[in-house]
Amino acid sequence: MLELRELPDAHILKKFADRYPDADIDQILQFLTFLHVATDLSNGLDRYLASHDLLQGRWWVLILLMREDDHCASPSKLAEKAGVSRATMTGLIDSLQRDKLVSRSTSNKDRRQTLVRLTRAGQKKLDDVMPDYYRRLNQLMSALSKQEGDMLMSILSKLRQQSAVFD
Repeated sequence: MLELRELPDAHILKKFADRYPDADIDQILQFLTFLHVATDLSNGLDRYLASHDLLQGRWWVLILLMREDDHCASPSKLAEKAGVSRATMTGLIDSLQRDKLVSRSTSNKDRRQTLVRLTRAGQKKLDDVMPDYYRRLNQLMSALSKQEGDMLMSILSKLRQQSAVFD
């Protein structure tokens, strides 16, 4: 993914606004800053998880399995919950299985269905990662007061409702 390393200043944005009448400089800058912060946070999370031999996709699969009462789910259910294709999920599961963090088995209810289960090693990996992850998350979010956090959630909810504009 291409990353915007330097946000444009008002002078540069004015050139776009002069050419494209619908361009609102303040809104463009707000949007680009939002994307920039999201990218910085995602990259930081990637670096943190890499220090534990994980990537975000693999980590999310472990998290999704841990959320299940029996720590087990079908690959298609995992793909749906993660918002990825079944092929992408198969690759994630394959790599997690190679590392013995998950196992595959056949469903007792339907022999045609494969289930993915969080292994003890997978649970241990999460137990190693999550405490420090939550400490870091708390440190990050402590930059906001309770009121600012609530306001952020309200703003993000509004933006999420409008996110289909790019579909």
